[in-house]
Amino acid sequence: MRALLFERKIAKYAAAAVAGRLAPGRGAKVGPLHLADIDEPELPGPGWHRVRPRLAGICGSDLATVDGRSSRYFEPIVSFPFVPGHEVVGELDDGRRVVIEPVLTCATRGIDPACDMCASGNTGNCERIAYGHLEPGLQTGFCRDTGGGWGLTLVAHESQLHAVPDALTDEAAVLVEPTACAVHAVQTSGVAEGDVVVVLGAGTLGLLTIAALRKLSLPGTVIAVAKHPEQRALARSLGADVVAEPGEVRRAVRRTTRSLANGDVLTGGADVVIDCVGSSDSITDSFAVTRPKGRVSLVGMAGSTTVDLTPLWHKELQLAGTYAYRHEAFPLAFEIAAEANLERLLSATYPLDRYAEAIQHAAEAGRRGAVKIAFDLRTERRR
Repeated sequence: MRALLFERKIAKYAAAAVAGRLAPGRGAKVGPLHLADIDEPELPGPGWHRVRPRLAGICGSDLATVDGRSSRYFEPIVSFPFVPGHEVVGELDDGRRVVIEPVLTCATRGIDPACDMCASGNTGNCERIAYGHLEPGLQTGFCRDTGGGWGLTLVAHESQLHAVPDALTDEAAVLVEPTACAVHAVQTSGVAEGDVVVVLGAGTLGLLTIAALRKLSLPGTVIAVAKHPEQRALARSLGADVVAEPGEVRRAVRRTTRSLANGDVLTGGADVVIDCVGSSDSITDSFAVTRPKGRVSLVGMAGSTTVDLTPLWHKELQLAGTYAYRHEAFPLAFEIAAEANLERLLSATYPLDRYAEAIQHAAEAGRRGAVKIAFDLRTERRR
């Protein structure tokens, strides 16, 4: 089958890191990702199914991998070579459409009894992602044994499959997995009725978080921070009350909360900040605009950053990471995908053989007026 394969080639990875620093997305042209003809993955055991991807999204973590920016933290929990792609709507052999829940838990790995996290339903925090009868891999799309969405076939355990309602288009269904991330972000953020909430960043995850806030909570004011005009328009349409450019976030929060300012840091501020970027600048902004004893939820993957933690200490802020989801997030994600018309966030699709162009488009999505970019395998899979 045809697939985009990411191999462990240190020199190419280093070249991708250099190219990615020069221009985001350029690592695809010189790095260890390439189009290949490979064998279909074997079914690891009972309860496993072959899935033929129809659409597969390009995520921020995929871009970090392709551009050589991934943290070394991930080295023990991936296995090479792997086929990327974890935002997947696909088709089973009997024609049923499914969305993949990509986290490779104890259930997928044949581990019994399950770890404490899986047993408590916190499958996103599985403690056994490098053990069991599968090679290491925190998710489908980072594991040698499972394949991924950027190929014509992957394998998934029955515990990973969510049926797609007939009325939901593929274009909306491919947004379900990142929407589940947004659902989890809102459910763990501690937003109370009437709170002032800031959503920093209006890429895919930021916009989905705004939609999830409006579905699952009753905030008083939602302030979205969006860099590009199309992002600002979408943020408003999905439920943001106030939309500000990055350089105006302090002024927007100060105006809404009537806070004072000590230099660049507000004396009061938002009750909750959900940071969907994860950069040094965004984390600094998060600390600056959160009220004393408020909460910052880090949803965007931060990697290695340099941040002054003094405001965290002085204002006694809560800082919590937010990764993946519980299994129960997916039914809510399907509801949001339908009610919020999320297919409009899918801006462009590409065939596999135009992968370098697709990845560059995804890396430049905001600047080019786009949100989500995906691979379309619906025609390729029938060749």
